Amino acid sequence: MKVIGSKIIKDATFLRNEDNYKNLVRKLNAIKEKIYLGGGGKAIEKQHAKGKLTARERIRLLIDEGTNFIELNTFAAYDMYKEYGGAPAAGTVAGIGKINNRDFMIVANDATVKAGAWFPITAKKNLRAQEIAMENRLPIIYLVDSAGVFLPLQEEIFPDKEHFGRVFRNNAKISAMGIPQISAIMGPCVAGGAYLPIMSDEALIVKGTGSVFLAGSHLVKAAIGEVIDNESLGGAVVQSNISGVTDYIMENDEACLNEIRELTNKFGDFPKANFNREEPKPPKFSAEEIYGILPENPLQQYDTYELLARIVDDSEINEYKAGYGKTIITAYARIDGWSVGIVANQRSIVKTEKGEMQIGGVIYSDAADKAARFIMNCNQKRIPLVFLQDVTGFMVGSKAEHGGIIKDGAKMVNAVANSVVPKITIIVGNSFGAGNYAMCGKAYDPRFIFAYPNAKISVMGGNQASNVLLEIKIKQLKKEGKEISEKEKEELLANIRNSYESKSSPLYAAARLWIDEIIDPIETRKYISRAIEAANNNPEIPEFKLGVIQT
Repeated sequence: MKVIGSKIIKDATFLRNEDNYKNLVRKLNAIKEKIYLGGGGKAIEKQHAKGKLTARERIRLLIDEGTNFIELNTFAAYDMYKEYGGAPAAGTVAGIGKINNRDFMIVANDATVKAGAWFPITAKKNLRAQEIAMENRLPIIYLVDSAGVFLPLQEEIFPDKEHFGRVFRNNAKISAMGIPQISAIMGPCVAGGAYLPIMSDEALIVKGTGSVFLAGSHLVKAAIGEVIDNESLGGAVVQSNISGVTDYIMENDEACLNEIRELTNKFGDFPKANFNREEPKPPKFSAEEIYGILPENPLQQYDTYELLARIVDDSEINEYKAGYGKTIITAYARIDGWSVGIVANQRSIVKTEKGEMQIGGVIYSDAADKAARFIMNCNQKRIPLVFLQDVTGFMVGSKAEHGGIIKDGAKMVNAVANSVVPKITIIVGNSFGAGNYAMCGKAYDPRFIFAYPNAKISVMGGNQASNVLLEIKIKQLKKEGKEISEKEKEELLANIRNSYESKSSPLYAAARLWIDEIIDPIETRKYISRAIEAANNNPEIPEFKLGVIQT
């Protein structure tokens, strides 16, 4: 084992980086606190007045006391749907929690946000939760309290393959996979949304607040002229004792959540993947020092070994091909006791054995070749992979092209795409262009993908992209017979850069579910460990195969 030392000096640069990062985390936490309020204080009071708990209150009562709920996609719909008053967390709370010491995916409608109505991104968030449950064979608890589809945007949520109906298709597929699903109807459950709880294995309903029907009383009157109230139409007693649609009548939210705990406590044991784990050991260096290591300017260089020293157990790694392809670090290590294979972009400038200098954060042919082989090894040994992305792309230019950079890059992409062991990706800094793909971006099926608060996700860096876009704009204006001054060019460039940078931010990505969560760097070990623990619930690892690879 190689013990990673540290050369960090807490000088002015370190302290400036630290202040900048702590400020980023503070801002992020302030946004989170606002999201946690859902529809706001008045909406919460209204929910309580009906005798109902909020989504997050329900989850706190459901999970084991003293454990943490790993909320995912907290920032879904952030800064979106402004014309409709917004949709904090897309009106749904989703994540992984322990119930009777077993991991569950929990999905709860937040009725304080537009009565729990489904926006387009709400459907995407629910589908992502089901995808995580299927990939990791996690039982699902649905806490249903929703008015159904948000009608002003129905055409963006109803008919397509990845829209609302896919949720119920997944209900059927999940059941066929033998993954338990339990639904609690804790509020209205209308129209197509009625199928979700009833396609679960078991359904509970809360008396007085829960109801389920294909059409509410107003629509029934309009459609067939029948006059009836919602409780008589599809309330708890009707749907449990007359129709037999639901299985358990509960007096209130608390009793319902307690019954779910009782039901899940009777589950049998399921097989595990049995990934290697030993007694965890903390790193030799404080995780809080990560704040001072990561530069204020994400294009500045830093030593990735310093980051690893604050993430891996005992700050120890078994480095694979340490002297070759140095712009990617490949190493076996442990994180919170779990055996992992780490693929990390080295962000400092490195010197090759031939004396050539290579730019940190850029993938060269030798690094791509090394990473591809290491990924194959981890698949052979059933070792989960952790990708730490801080990549500006593959090397360009005649020397790189003549050396076969595309061929070697394709080799790495092929290995990542066909990898069968769990992959966990963390975007530490930059995630540009094809580097995003090679380092297991969202398109390459990581089981979980997280990002640090200073992450940048785009096809290229802001400066390069802004200049390219400016040139395109100037050419368009010239075709129209217009000339612009240098001052106008500068203003146009600034506007383009600001727009591009805002769309490269982790909040923009998280709002659209390109990442599962923005995480505080000091919690890196926790998120990786919980991700592997979740993945360990799926014992089915297919045979590792590769397609045709250029050699």
